[in-house]
Amino acid sequence: MPRRPRRILKRRATAAQKHRASDAGKVEHMASITKEKTQELINEFGKDANDSGSAAVQVAILTERIRNLTEHLKVHKKDHHTRRGLLMLVGKRRRLLSYIRNCDIDAYRELIKKLGIRDNL
Repeated sequence: MPRRPRRILKRRATAAQKHRASDAGKVEHMASITKEKTQELINEFGKDANDSGSAAVQVAILTERIRNLTEHLKVHKKDHHTRRGLLMLVGKRRRLLSYIRNCDIDAYRELIKKLGIRDNL
């Protein structure tokens, strides 16, 4: 006796699938920053166009990455891997700011004013 073909049931879309479908046309916040944005920050905070290693430039780049990750985490509240990365970036920025403050307090005050971050060291 031949086997009867199974009925194929359509699965209902899960909430996550519906969410992905609704976000298909939206542009997601970038977790990292583009080369162009990095170059802009180097030009603004560095001594010259090739000064990517000074503490002020590193703090500016870290601040931009922190802002992007913060926006990402507002949408994706349960993304704990990204949250850990964000906390590591905040710690690195804090150490660099501490170094700048110990070397030149006026440069430190000017930098945090330009970046719009709080003085909580």
